[in-house]
Amino acid sequence: MQGDTDRLPFITERDQLPEDQHEQYDRIADTRGRVRGPFGVLLNSPPIAGRIGHLGSYVRFESELSGAERELIILTVAREFDCRFEWVAHEPLAREAGVDGAAIDAVLDRAPTDELSEPASFIVAYVRSVLRDNAVPTALFERTKDHFGTRGITDATATIGYYSMLACVINAFEVVPEEGPSPW
Repeated sequence: MQGDTDRLPFITERDQLPEDQHEQYDRIADTRGRVRGPFGVLLNSPPIAGRIGHLGSYVRFESELSGAERELIILTVAREFDCRFEWVAHEPLAREAGVDGAAIDAVLDRAPTDELSEPASFIVAYVRSVLRDNAVPTALFERTKDHFGTRGITDATATIGYYSMLACVINAFEVVPEEGPSPW
């Protein structure tokens, strides 16, 4: 899923950048297999692309979160921002990581989380609370922290922020996936 946009140049090759910026391109391509999605437009500012890529490597590949927890957070962020690219890219990864189909459907449909099993119920509720209310009720925060621990809830919250930033980039620059039907 490469991605494409008509709003800005979409950087797909390292020689589209000045030679002194090839290192930024190479780091992004090395950690992700290639440059795609939001990084194709972020490379219009190589220094910011490099910094975002570095953070993303930790969030995606090194954080305390399990794959299922991370992917459920990402899908919830994608849906809250109606970010089609993020959804199409991560929905299969969520299934591969073991996220229950009922949780994916609830996120997609913006359905209540009461019927979901734990930890999906409070993970989705936590993400929605951060993004919709700009606050988290104490009981939900404590339940989520009990599950993740101090470092884990910090990683989870930073993951919400990171994928929110990417959703803003993707939506503003209208980056669309090459494949996959619109989920909504």
